[in-house]
Amino acid sequence: MITSGTTGDRAFPTVDINADLVITGGGLSGVCGAVTAARQGLKVVLVQDRPVLGGNASSEVRLWILGATSHMGNNNRWAREGGLVNEILVENTFRNPEGNPVIFDMVLLDKVTQEPNITLLLNTAVYAVEKKDEATIGALKAFCSQNQTTYTLTAPLFCDASGDGVVGFLAGAAFRMGAESREEFGEKFAPSVEYGELLGHSLYFYSKDTGRPVQYTPPAFALKDITAIPRFKSFNAGDFGCKLWWIEYGGRLDTVHDTEKIKWELWKVVYGVWDYIKNSGNFPEAETLTLEWVGMIPGKRESRRFEGDYMMIQQDIIEQRAHADAVAFGGWSVDLHPADGVFSEKPGCNQWHSKGIYQIPYRSLYSRNIRNLFLGGRIISASHVAFASTRVMATAAYATQAAAVAAAICKEQQVLPADVFHQGLVPVLQKRLQQTGQHIPGLRLQDRDDLVQSATITASSELVFTGFPGATFTQPLQLSVAQLLPLPKGGIGPMVFHADAAENTSLEVELRISSRSGNHTPDVTLEKQIVALHPGRNCVPLSFSTVLEEDAYAFVIFQKNPLVQLHRTHKRLTGVLSVFNTVNKAVSNYGKQTPPEDIGMEAFEFWCPQRRPEGHNIDLRYETGIALFQAAHIRNGTDRPVNGPNAWVADWADPAPHLTLRWNAPVTIGHMDLFFDADYDHPMESVLMTHPETVMPFCVRNYRIKDATGRILAEVTGNYETHNRLQLPQPFTTDQITIEVEHPSADVPAAVFAVRCYQ
Repeated sequence: MITSGTTGDRAFPTVDINADLVITGGGLSGVCGAVTAARQGLKVVLVQDRPVLGGNASSEVRLWILGATSHMGNNNRWAREGGLVNEILVENTFRNPEGNPVIFDMVLLDKVTQEPNITLLLNTAVYAVEKKDEATIGALKAFCSQNQTTYTLTAPLFCDASGDGVVGFLAGAAFRMGAESREEFGEKFAPSVEYGELLGHSLYFYSKDTGRPVQYTPPAFALKDITAIPRFKSFNAGDFGCKLWWIEYGGRLDTVHDTEKIKWELWKVVYGVWDYIKNSGNFPEAETLTLEWVGMIPGKRESRRFEGDYMMIQQDIIEQRAHADAVAFGGWSVDLHPADGVFSEKPGCNQWHSKGIYQIPYRSLYSRNIRNLFLGGRIISASHVAFASTRVMATAAYATQAAAVAAAICKEQQVLPADVFHQGLVPVLQKRLQQTGQHIPGLRLQDRDDLVQSATITASSELVFTGFPGATFTQPLQLSVAQLLPLPKGGIGPMVFHADAAENTSLEVELRISSRSGNHTPDVTLEKQIVALHPGRNCVPLSFSTVLEEDAYAFVIFQKNPLVQLHRTHKRLTGVLSVFNTVNKAVSNYGKQTPPEDIGMEAFEFWCPQRRPEGHNIDLRYETGIALFQAAHIRNGTDRPVNGPNAWVADWADPAPHLTLRWNAPVTIGHMDLFFDADYDHPMESVLMTHPETVMPFCVRNYRIKDATGRILAEVTGNYETHNRLQLPQPFTTDQITIEVEHPSADVPAAVFAVRCYQ
């Protein structure tokens, strides 16, 4: 069919869309914000100027998602973000353990398109803001390059998760770009002009082994002299993807308006680097490699940062300052890069870790002068130094989830973002977030609507840890290792460990705890012992005189001795793991953090787990038993290990583990939330890295829920998710339910973090 139009003025069609919340930016933050808001009942428009979702995590850039877990390279135990961030990473690990970025694109698209409350606009760029008045956004104008359509997007609330802050900028929201002086906030790590005040962009490449010789002819624009890159000797034929994060440039330029210029410089570097690898003669192993993929757009680290009612600073992160309006957490290092990037003589990054995770306050998640604008992603209200930690994707998305729930409260209460804080609605926000699995450090969910709070809870068994059952094996003590044990307040019971020695030797054993409740940095040494070992097997008792003032994780540390082999176990247990004083150069972990005195950072040791299948527990016996795995934990309001396991764990030998909830009078239940252990300690990097399992070994796969008559109300098989919401076909009334679970495996007993029931 042929159509024709007039030859006069023409215009693209315009589509008007009205919603409750418009989110600009379809990176991980925008996705998590949109899905969270949609599940809270809001009509959401998600506007993304690219053909896929994910931003820096997408197949267009291919950076792995990381946050507080920091590649398991810091002391933040069980610190993977909750809510949608966790759900997406768990889903991706199940579907995509190989870290294929194209599959991850699909995971994100699948999550968004399953939500009927989301209108997704891909390839659509916001280019104008219409304002109702000086402080209020009325609508956005956006254009889709693929269907040549202009959109007018109207809503009472807007969230800018665009990375560059396009909506905030056009709306007149207060923002900053560059670094604050050391004097403004007393931040001792504030960078000098010589170091640079902006982080640059990076652009990656992938290589592929074809199995036959491949020639490479570089383009004319490729960098000719690779020695112009001070770190050129660091290039090798094996690294690709975001392992080359340090191919960075642009920190001396305008990282918004000079992005195309920066991209071309990065292309010059990438194609010049590949020329060096293929044609220098220094890499014969590259003969059969081809350049499979080069990024078309650079991954951006920093541009505009917007001002909220509170600006996070270095001290919030390092001192782990408490905020009454905390709604999220972070835990990545304070990670600054030299502005000259790959052309700098300085190291590619300058990372300093805190001793634990830190709170992110709600006041940093909305504009201080545009009344209906939420700040999402990396543009939240933070100084340049604090931004160096909050900018990473999992942290940024976690904060955006909080903004999304706040938007729902704004609609319900007919208030604006700042009113949530000023009218005392933050406790409502915190509760709603915790109900979705959003852990907030220092807070426990107190939920009067949860029917489980009034139930009598019993279990078929409750693990009392006296040791790991079954056979053991030995591993040499090449690294110092610690068994991280949850211990109750009071005296510490006697312990026993087994060690094989090659000859007469001694072994240093220490008992440590963390100086701060909720941290897992063993910076307080309580006791030391020197144990004499004879050749062969040694059965060694340990006795400590320390009295703990509160429930806490204790580190029983065995200092390295290559003459000694400790007995280990294949058994694993929720809330219990081993940690090692080892090195992870990827996150500037060299076993101990020793900062200069004048930068406001702390010195401490790193004690980190090893990735499975390594990281075996020590066969440590605790003779009086550790009774911290009770059924009552399913309603204690904390759904992950912190000072203790916070989980019900069945006994290893329980043949049919189950929980029973009884009420004095019948209750009506419409839906239930169950939280299982999908291993919050595993980082679940989204691309490039390969994971050893698709399902975490602690996760209950199969369970049934029955009423008082034994009728099955719900049955789930093959579960791999942390949070299971069971929306029952119709509410039912009963005075008892039983939750029957199966042990995940012979090596791991069944565990449940939380059960919540609602009318």
